[in-house]
Parts: sequence; C-alpha cells; structure tokens
Amino acid sequence: MAAGASPDRRIDAAIAARTDAYFNRTRSIVQRFGDSQVTYAVFLRRPVVSAPRLMLDWLAEVAQARQTDFEIEVMHPEGTWVGAGDPILYLTGSFVALADLETLFLQKLGAPCVAAHNAYQMCLELPKTGFLAMDARHCAGADMAEMMAYAASVGSAAAQQEGAKGFIGNANDATAHWFGAPRGFGTMPHALIGYAGSTLRAAEMFHETFPEENLTVLVDYFGREVTDGVAVCHRFPELAAAGRLAVRLDTHGGRFLEGLDPAASYAVLERHAPGAIRRYRSETELRHLVGTGVSASAVWKMREALHTAGFPKVRIVASSGFNTQKCRVMAEARAPIDIVGTGSFIPEIWSETYATADIVAYDGKPRVKIGREFLLRHNGERKRQGGAVG
Repeated sequence: MAAGASPDRRIDAAIAARTDAYFNRTRSIVQRFGDSQVTYAVFLRRPVVSAPRLMLDWLAEVAQARQTDFEIEVMHPEGTWVGAGDPILYLTGSFVALADLETLFLQKLGAPCVAAHNAYQMCLELPKTGFLAMDARHCAGADMAEMMAYAASVGSAAAQQEGAKGFIGNANDATAHWFGAPRGFGTMPHALIGYAGSTLRAAEMFHETFPEENLTVLVDYFGREVTDGVAVCHRFPELAAAGRLAVRLDTHGGRFLEGLDPAASYAVLERHAPGAIRRYRSETELRHLVGTGVSASAVWKMREALHTAGFPKVRIVASSGFNTQKCRVMAEARAPIDIVGTGSFIPEIWSETYATADIVAYDGKPRVKIGREFLLRHNGERKRQGGAVG
C-alpha cells in the first residue's frame, strides 16, 4: 500500500492479508451481487468465562474505519460463565463490512475466554492465596501476551466476586494495566544468581540496586532452598520483620527440595496436614503432595524452617507447574503459600480456544446450517448488554 493511502484502506489491506481467503472472496461476491444485513452468533464449544473486550474494541475500530455501524448484543457480560455452545454475543451489520472479519475477531475472543476460565478456576482453588501472572514468556508474541493478561484479569475479577484473593499483578509493564498496576512485579531470574555466584550475593546486589523494593529471592539454584533462604533472612532481618522479604520456591521436578526424600516428605505432611495423605490419591496428586519439585511437603518444610529461624513474616512464593489440579491439592494440604506464580497454565490447552461464528439471520430472516439451530435467537430473549459500535 502506498505511503499516502488512507487509514481505512490500510486497515482493509491488513485485514485482507490476515484473514482466510474464502472470507475475502465472499466479500467480493457480496459486493458484486448486493449487500445484506446479517447477524452472527459467536460462541465456543466448551464452557468458558466471557472475555469479549478485545474483540469488541477491535470491531469498534474497524467500524469507524469503514464508516459503518455494528450492532452487538452481548448475551454474557465480561466475567460471567458461559456454557458450551451458548452464544456469547450476536453481531449484526453489513455483510460487506463483516464478511472478512471473522478470522480476526474469533482470534481475539476464543483464547481470552478459555484463559479467563483457567485463571478463574485457579483462584477459586486457592482463595486465600494471591496469584502472579508470569505467562508472557510462554506466549507467541505481544498480541497473545496482551490477550492472556486481559484474560487473567477477567478470571481473577470473577473469582474475587466469590471471595477469592485472585491475581495481584503480572510480570511485565506492558500489560500491568489490566491488573490496575503501574508496572510488572518480579525481582530476579535464575540467571542473576548464576551471575552473582551465590543466592545471598544475588539478593545483596538486588537490594543495593533497588533498596526501596520488596525482595523476593529464588532459592533453588544451588539446591539449598532452606539453607540459602534462611541465610538471606539473616542478612536482611529488617526486611524480614517488615514482611518485605519472600523466598520463591521453583524447584524442578527432577529432585526434592533440600532435606526431603519420600519418607521425610510424608513426615512433614503428617505433622501439618495428615488428612491430605490418608485417602486415595492418583499418581499426579501424590507427586503434588510428597513428590519432587514444589510439592505441598516442600512448602511446609520451608515454612517450618523459616519459623524455626525466627522469621514468621517472610512470605513464600511458589511456582513451577501450577495448574488447577495442583492448586486443589495444595489447598487440601493447607500449604502455606502466600503467592502462586503461574505461567504456562493460563494459555494451556490451546486446542480448546477455538471460537466459532455462524450467521443466523439474513436481512432479518432466520437461517442457519442444519445442526446449529440452537444458535437462533428466540422471541422474547433478553438483551443483556449491547449497543451499536462505530
């Protein structure tokens, strides 16, 4: 497109390049044989939490560029539960203006709705624990990172309505606004500890550089979670006493936390949550309770060590493999986790993110392909949230 092309022409060119070819061809055919007023029903094939804002904002931009209006009826407002196959919204407008948009508006709806549901479930499983969204590095670019942060904030808000603490923020500045924060949270990666040569020295370097910041220290780099964690507490007793110090457990699944083995892991839970291991457990549940990596017994072991050393206000941040099932097991073991850092689970199960749209009316006359009659609007159906955009 030439440098002097109008904004609407540039938008049309970008849409045409990124949409499916048959939608572009359909637009050309409708332009030749005459426009029609159409209504799309937009839905997902699995239960989700409604997260349509990114789609709606984009449609508003396109409507303005194309000098048209789209009428949108949102049947399930943001943050509400949606059943499988239940239309999240109905979208009405010129077929010429809408025909080539389906690929792109579905991209902006499906993934956020599924991710919002994932975030919602996690928050409900550990309602007294804060969550930190650390998914950006698991995303396929900035657009996906934006969708996942938005989705986590929607799922979190839905869980907060049911009494959960929810997400307290995320890990980067660009999407922190979704959590009402001016910037992302986080202190150090494993790379800084490797650079410093010791966990304690990495903590010192961080504090010297950012003295006003709270300090969260990764303690698994050298396999001395307890030893190094307590050493950092002794080095910064004022931060520890003020609740400004935390240890982050990120032990990988190839080994136990320092001081634990299978027998010691069972013993820890016998002291703190015996009921959690006295009923039938699947292999995965047992691993979350007493296995390698960041297990419930590992969290309790760390909490014991901090209390014994005189640092009851030092918080525990747990990461590594947290999903809904792991959160549920941690809750049953009453694991004393202050914050969960979750990454890959928010955008997990990508095959379930597909949103779908079917036209259900042409010029006001109901018509849909056989088998999708359930998408038709019924007389008297309540308009829950809507209006024209453009």
